Amino acid sequence: MNTPLIPVVLVGAGPSGLTAATLLAQYGIESLVLERWEGVYPQPRAVHLDGEIRRIVERLGVGDEFDAVSRPALGLRLVDADHRTLAQFDRDPAGGRNGHPEANLFDQPELEAILRANLLRYPTVTLRSSAEVTAVTEESGCVRVDFNDRDTGRAESVRAAYVLGCDGANSLVRDAIGGRTRDLRFDQRWLVVDLATPADLGHWDGVYQVCDPARAATYMRIGKSRHRWEFRLLPGESADDFGDLPRLRPLLEPWIESGGFEHLELVRVAEYTFRAQLADRWRSGRVFLLGDAAHLTPPFIGQGMGAGLRDAMNLTWKLAGVLRGELPATVLDTYETERKPHARAMIRLAKLTGLTMTEGGELGNRLRGLIAPRLPQVPGLARMVTSGESPTLHRSELVITPLLRHLAGRLVPNSRLADGRRVDQVIAGRYAIITTVAPSSEDHVLCEERHGVVLHAQPGTDLYRWLRRGHSAAVMVRPDGAVQRCGGSPSALYAALPRFAPSVRSTRTG
Repeated sequence: MNTPLIPVVLVGAGPSGLTAATLLAQYGIESLVLERWEGVYPQPRAVHLDGEIRRIVERLGVGDEFDAVSRPALGLRLVDADHRTLAQFDRDPAGGRNGHPEANLFDQPELEAILRANLLRYPTVTLRSSAEVTAVTEESGCVRVDFNDRDTGRAESVRAAYVLGCDGANSLVRDAIGGRTRDLRFDQRWLVVDLATPADLGHWDGVYQVCDPARAATYMRIGKSRHRWEFRLLPGESADDFGDLPRLRPLLEPWIESGGFEHLELVRVAEYTFRAQLADRWRSGRVFLLGDAAHLTPPFIGQGMGAGLRDAMNLTWKLAGVLRGELPATVLDTYETERKPHARAMIRLAKLTGLTMTEGGELGNRLRGLIAPRLPQVPGLARMVTSGESPTLHRSELVITPLLRHLAGRLVPNSRLADGRRVDQVIAGRYAIITTVAPSSEDHVLCEERHGVVLHAQPGTDLYRWLRRGHSAAVMVRPDGAVQRCGGSPSALYAALPRFAPSVRSTRTG
């Protein structure tokens, strides 16, 4: 008896896997998520996501729930070994071009619990916990996934049209497709300390980076009572040397008044090696890698978890279009073409940031003392640090970059429209035409026939200014919010608009 073919099997139910499964479900695509553990891993890991990733969280339908457990950060403060401010980059907590705060601090287990609960609203998704995948094998026209039920010990297998490997840095799926990780030559050992206290520690509500080669450190408040410190470990040190509050006290004393130690609860202390790695291949036939299976980013710019959510946002709408027969299979080639250079650019930026803040010895300290206070005044630098705009996607079948058109591959701003909605709410996972030329009734009809939407950017609006700065009268925006085409005249864009069905609503329970 033949086993029914599942459209998509996802290996791993971390943030990348849960995001990908939810986005696929919004397009009506059936999927099975296999996760080796029973529930959410309870310890904190990622603590930051930017405004672009906050847009993805909104797209998943859990924006309000996330806001209830997160807090906007006011920016980045560079300080010296004595905690004197060298430079400060402020961010508006009300939000910028992405329509949300550009730095959001949170506790990863709380986010994962929200994502899991949200997944239950979609009847097309099945999440199986305690399912340990043992093999992924490409067959004729499908992929076989073998796994063990860890509760019963029973060996099972399923067949899928596509498999998404979201199974982390030690990815079995990556090994199965013959993938290898390329070391981008960054290796630092850090101590990560999570504490809880009802006391207000009295620090600025942003991220502190201690620029001190002798003991580089990072501090941020990630919740009402939760705080995160990261200290670079010295040669010969390990987490075992700092396993309780008395041994942590010398590191924490500069941050906590002496009377405050009696109110502290040690949530976790762990050693991490911050690495920079990139898989040499992100795809083999019907198998794709997402998240840490494809890339590892040092945490200095807070982009590790967010990169995996960007992977999911980039791939899922293309996969849905192919499975529904609306897009050619060749569009799947654009996933690695677009995401790999983007991930590499963010890893390089994280490396540069980390090395600039933590290396150089005493000479490095002196140079930072001279240069850092002037950084916020460097033209364009402060905006680059705080704007929330990530690098442009490289040219592909779905990013057409004509001469002198600067918007292709960039994410459309999530501007507020005249009716109070934001751009993302109107696009809602569809194709869109944004134009400075008032659309005709025929233009509207054409967009509706192809399930798209048209937005008229009127003079004086943010969208109008964005188009004018990009030397475009109109752009075609993809379902993931990236600009696919630019044009001087909208007529060619209307003609090229693909037929792509919109997202479906979740089936809410409770």
